[in-house]
Amino acid sequence: MTELHTPRLTLHAVDTAEAERIVARRAAAGDVWADDFPFEGDVLGVTAFLRAASAHGNPQPFGHYRITRNADGQAIGGIGFKGQPRNGCVEIGYGLAPSARGHGYAAEALTALLTVAADHGLFRVVAETDKDNLASQRTLERAGFRQSGADDHRYLYEALLDNSEQRVSPDPS
Repeated sequence: MTELHTPRLTLHAVDTAEAERIVARRAAAGDVWADDFPFEGDVLGVTAFLRAASAHGNPQPFGHYRITRNADGQAIGGIGFKGQPRNGCVEIGYGLAPSARGHGYAAEALTALLTVAADHGLFRVVAETDKDNLASQRTLERAGFRQSGADDHRYLYEALLDNSEQRVSPDPS
């Protein structure tokens, strides 16, 4: 699996060479990036992917994906699994370039990765967000996550997956 498709997005599983370009912020011929891609969150997520790939080999499908907007073919962010699943659960992280925020792209990408997790027999996906990041909290909720805990600075969210015919689906509102 190298690509996932949603109505408005393509999620492309990055390989080591592409990940290194993203971390270096140097597009190669054929890369089509939004002007503000990659942003700091992309670099952090891809750096973690590179560490995991170096230590354990290609983690796909539980790796990192570049989010590309189908309308213009531009890379606008990243989403990925923070490690391999354990006990039927995996953590996820995501981020969009500032110019792509506010259009529902993150919830759409999250829903696609929930399907990957369910298709691989997982029953739970978790994510964290800062308490003051209301946009991320709304995004997680739209994608089917519910708050499940908190510490001093962050909320923990989870999506419980139904591995039968029914999948988690985003809130249409």
